[in-house]
Amino acid sequence: MKPTRIALIAASLALLGAQPALGQLFDGLKGKKLRTAIAAAQAHPLGSEKNPIRADMPPGERAYLARLRCADGNAPAFQRLGSTGIGPYHNILDLYTVQCAGAQPVSVYIDMYHDHVETAPVAGFT
Repeated sequence: MKPTRIALIAASLALLGAQPALGQLFDGLKGKKLRTAIAAAQAHPLGSEKNPIRADMPPGERAYLARLRCADGNAPAFQRLGSTGIGPYHNILDLYTVQCAGAQPVSVYIDMYHDHVETAPVAGFT
């Protein structure tokens, strides 16, 4: 099923009051296939579209971003730009812009359909 069709189905269900988790609409990878995809993704920068941060639902996304620190030790500002296409683990990705004072914003992709707490920072942050 095409991502745009899936998004329309999810939006329609939400309008009708049915609220299935978006993750239920996709066949996210599991087991050995997921472990293989994670290993392959590590060839790309953490937080990129090809190696998104793995998090546990929206609270996990916000918790990860809240832990990031700029070079001056302050927390960066972040804003969710929306959902994007299907990522390497076969789930929809969320895109955030993250910015330290006086610096260019950084795009950070997050896959929220994992029972995982990422401890490594994206490049440019601690």
